[in-house]
Amino acid sequence: MESQKQSGPEPPIKVSTINCIDLSNPDIGESVALLKQACLDCGFFYVVNHGISQEFMDEVFAQSKKFFYLPLNEKLKVLRNEKHRGYTPMFDEFLDPDNQVHVGDYKEGYYIGVDVPENDPESEKPFNGPNVWPADGVLPGWRQTMEKFHHEALEVGKAVSRIIALALDLEVDFFDKPEVLGKPIATLRLLHYEDQFSDPAKGIYGAGAHSDFGFITLLATDDVMGLQICKDKDAKPQIWEYVTPIKGSTLHRVLGNGQDRYSIAYFVEPNHDCLVECLPTCKTEKSPPKLAD
Repeated sequence: MESQKQSGPEPPIKVSTINCIDLSNPDIGESVALLKQACLDCGFFYVVNHGISQEFMDEVFAQSKKFFYLPLNEKLKVLRNEKHRGYTPMFDEFLDPDNQVHVGDYKEGYYIGVDVPENDPESEKPFNGPNVWPADGVLPGWRQTMEKFHHEALEVGKAVSRIIALALDLEVDFFDKPEVLGKPIATLRLLHYEDQFSDPAKGIYGAGAHSDFGFITLLATDDVMGLQICKDKDAKPQIWEYVTPIKGSTLHRVLGNGQDRYSIAYFVEPNHDCLVECLPTCKTEKSPPKLAD
């Protein structure tokens, strides 16, 4: 995760154009080409026709809002634990501490991971363990909705991983194998951005500038603009571009525009025991791995 110092006034904001990958497209070569170009451009791309129905996505967002509508004392009953399960209050995170000098992110969240019972030896590993859930009497059916979405989002992540594998000239199932994504560290995070106005000049953000460090991040958003990306983090000044939200759908941040905004992030990481090393197609004798084994 990286923080970038801001200097001088914010440059003009513009709306970015990013590639769209259709997971139902029978021409896999076209999808691979679009993904390659997206990674060269910025690392972001839309994913459509991913298999999760719009009706179910609407239900997931509706259930997410129900949780965040709860009184704070009710939400604090499921406060995030050491296994990163549960509720994170407003201002809990500073994603860009160099620039967020007064307050943290104007957002609250809720973490849901792969559910591993406490009596399972696997639960002793970092980020593994049982999930934390609101009581059924408080939010009936909430847990079942989120568990179903977690499962379906993982399948989307695996589908995207196959296109990534082909883009890297690897076997299509290189990442989608038991030793890589068989028991992944996969985390669903519900997010609510408060109805405030961001002010980058004062270090006030919905979510400060940061780069995700995992394998794949899937992000579903509502219709409220807020997500921005920076295609060149080393540029001076940095150029920030809005990403237009679409239904079904590097360095980035979120700016509040006075409206409540909801999004759902799904972070996909490999198994705990996966050996992370330079990919075979990314090294040669003339260009060996940058890091030693």
